[in-house]
Amino acid sequence: MAEDKKKAPKDSFFKGVISEMEKTSWPTKEEILKYTTIVIVTVVFFLIFFYALDLGIGKLIELIS
Repeated sequence: MAEDKKKAPKDSFFKGVISEMEKTSWPTKEEILKYTTIVIVTVVFFLIFFYALDLGIGKLIELIS
């Protein structure tokens, strides 16, 4: 009887997880591709921006010193 009480919370937990996973709306392949492209483009943009900023600050420091 004690074993049944220990299993019950686990069973209800996993049933709850499965229930919530069924309610989840997953992105389509097209949405994943779109979002991934946006992330990559944004990262590349900031990479170039901060690289240029770093070069500019480096040149400015060279001029000052």
